[in-house]
This record gives sequence, structure tokens and C-alpha cells, in this order.
Amino acid sequence: MAMISRDELGTLFRSNEGPCVSIFMPTHRAGSETREGPIRLKNLTRQAEKLLTGSGLPSREAKALLEPMERLQEDTLFWSYQDDGLAVFSSPRLFRTYRIPATPDELVVVSRRFHVKPLLPLLTGDGRFYILALSQNEVRLLEATRHRVHEVELEGVPRSLGEALQYDDKERQLQYHTPAPVGRGEQAALFHGHGVGIDDAKTDILRYFRQVDQGLKRLLKDEQAPLALAGVEYLLPIYREANTYKHLVDRGVSGNPEGLSSQELRDRAWTVVEPRFLKARQDAVARYRRLAGTARASDDLSSVVSAAYHGLIEELFVAVGVQRWGFFDASADRVYSHEEAQPGDEDLLDFAAVHTLLRGGTVYAVAPQEMPAQTPLAAVFRY
Repeated sequence: MAMISRDELGTLFRSNEGPCVSIFMPTHRAGSETREGPIRLKNLTRQAEKLLTGSGLPSREAKALLEPMERLQEDTLFWSYQDDGLAVFSSPRLFRTYRIPATPDELVVVSRRFHVKPLLPLLTGDGRFYILALSQNEVRLLEATRHRVHEVELEGVPRSLGEALQYDDKERQLQYHTPAPVGRGEQAALFHGHGVGIDDAKTDILRYFRQVDQGLKRLLKDEQAPLALAGVEYLLPIYREANTYKHLVDRGVSGNPEGLSSQELRDRAWTVVEPRFLKARQDAVARYRRLAGTARASDDLSSVVSAAYHGLIEELFVAVGVQRWGFFDASADRVYSHEEAQPGDEDLLDFAAVHTLLRGGTVYAVAPQEMPAQTPLAAVFRY
């Protein structure tokens, strides 16, 4: 089972060798209710088969496309490890499943592309951010939202103070060796030995953090997500001195992070970054309302879909749980919309949201009543 990320989202969206089947369903984490999962998926798979054959696909091909879902229904171990929801995607060349840390509405979509809009709040609306957990003994980078977290593999980044100073003479390494932490929230001695002062210690920590910063610069070069620091109090200002990432959050998570799990760090960091996300959305709503009626903003479906395709959207509001069926003809730069889904149609709201996200725009996937306009789609253009 894969972890949903922007890269995964791009893989799903670009997998357009249809037909593509997308299924969303609630699940249960534990207890006897977990037995409902296979039954629910079986019913939704049957619904998908009817949609496939109804669109003209031969029954034999429809069954072959859905075979991985049928095998999944018999996988007892798979159903023993679930979250609040499940997303399943199947096409002739791709099969993916994702646990969802939120409860989605039941939904089956058969289209030329995968339907991914119910996943967007995991990457956008609930805030995507990074946590840099720092200590003398280890460095961890976590990518998180309000509901999920996973550790990012670090390349070209020293994982400890000792590694950062590995080219110094052995005597100096011994002086700066740090024993294991003595307990959660406590920090072991910074250095020991003779002839080493606090200024020397800070200088070497600063060198260490500058190496970390340079590694993160390569890793996060195109990112705009906030970065929250976690570490003992005296380390945080030293890292800020080394930092060159523009979106570092002012407040940090104080305390030794070595004894904290990824989930615990996520929960603590969320309290730090949540006000930033709320303000960003409020500012975006105010910006849209200020620009509404000008050439810089629109809630017209055709205009917004076309602008999303061409990478012209700075901020997009899209209603979750709502679909607008049709397709975009890139050669004519024209949107065709229908009251009911027709063969070959896709959700135009989904199309606009993913194109905006993958082209560097910001997407706010919100409940219909939270839209800044009386429509399920509203955008602020880059220019």
C-alpha cells in the first residue's frame, strides 16, 4: 500500500490509458467492523463493473480490469491494517491502494483518468508541512499534514554532529562525542574534555547545521510548504542562523525529539503551523473576493479549467464531494460539460485541481459551504 504524496498524485493523474476505475470507501481500524471492508469493496466493484460494461467495454475486459480488487477482497491481512478510509485505483497498467486518515463518502468513478479529488485535502486543505527534528545525535525530516506523516529519506545531509565533523582530527571528534540521551525532554552533555569552550561548541554546531541546510536546499528547492523545527531550546536559534529556507516557521517545537515518534512530532508541530494555514486560507479568500469581477479572478467553469491546464492559476478553491462532468479539448482550448456523466467524461473540478497543484499553484479543497463563491470552482490567476 503506497503513501499518498504529490509524486504519487502525479503518477495517478498521468495514468490516462483508460478505462480508469477509482473507488473510495470508509473503513475501520479495528474490531469486528473490519469485516465490513471486503463486503463493501465487493459491492463497489460490482458497481464499477456495471459502469464499465455500460460504457461499452466487453465483460471479459471489465472483469480482467477488476481482478486485482477481487483478490484484495480475500486478503485478510490487508483488512487487518486499515485507517478511516480506503482509496483503490485500477487501470490496465496500474493498480494502487491508499489508506486515508479521514472518512470519505462512498464513490465509484469510471473515466479516462483516475479521480483523485477526495485525496486533495490530505495534501492541501489540511496543510502540508515539514518537520526538521534536530539533535546532536540524529537529524530527521518528516513530511506531514494534519492527518498523516512519513519520514523523508535524507541524502547528502549529515545525520549527526559527529558525522558532520568526521574530517576533523580524532581527538576533536572525541571531545564532541555525545552519549545517548538520558530521557525524553532531556539532553545529554554537549561536549566534554579539556580546552573546548562554549564558543567552540557553537561554532561546530553551526557548521553542522549549515551542512544540514545545504542538503535541505537541494531537497526542498521548489517547495513552499512551511518547515517547523523540533529540538532542545538552545539548538533552535543556532539552526535559524544557518537556515536559508524561506518558509521556516517562527515558532519551534521545544524538547529533545529523539524520544518522540513521528506521530508525536506531527501532533506537536501541527499546533505550531495550524495558525499559518488558517491565515493563508483566510488571506486567499479575501484576495479572491477583492479580485472577483476583474480579469484576475473567475468562478466560470470553462475559464478556470482552461487556465488550470495552462498553468495560470495561483490559488484555486474547489468543492469536495461535488462533480462536474465533461472533458477539456486541449487542441481547441475548449471545455465540454454535461449534466450527467457520459462515456469519456471526467470530473472537471478534479481536472482543474490536479493541474493547478502539479503546476505549482495552491489548492484549497473545501466543503461546498466554505467556497468563496456560489460555485464549486473559483480561482485567482497568476496575472
